[in-house]
Formats: sequence, C-alpha cells, structure tokens
Amino acid sequence: MNEIQIEKWSTSKEVQEYLGISRDTLVSWIQHRNLPAYKVGRFWKFKISEIDEWVRSGQAGDGLETMTKQRSANA
Repeated sequence: MNEIQIEKWSTSKEVQEYLGISRDTLVSWIQHRNLPAYKVGRFWKFKISEIDEWVRSGQAGDGLETMTKQRSANA
C-alpha cells in the first residue's frame, strides 16, 4: 500500500533550534533573505525540507556558514 508522507509544519522555536539561531536572526532572514516561511494568524510556520533547500541554494549566505564553522571549532 502506498502511503503518502506529509511533512509536519515546524514552529519558529523548532527552526531556531534546528538552525542554531536567535529569534531576531530568524525574523531578519524571513524579512531580508527570503527564508521560506508562512504566516498563519500571528504565527510563522515552516517546512524543514524547504529550509534545507534554502540553505543548500546559498540564500542563507555567509551568516550560516560562519556559524557552522564556529560551532565546529568549539566542538
């Protein structure tokens, strides 16, 4: 039987934790770097697959790369 997998919506907090960024950075990326996000009422909702694609496409820019390098150096 073919079962369709539907990706769940992620919250702002989940995306912040996933990317290791602050709320201010998340809002800035939504406003200035076209982070894929959907406003539902007063809440932002996200699809992690779209976030991953956005990062892979390079739209996250140097901010995420620098952060990732810093994390690796501190580990």
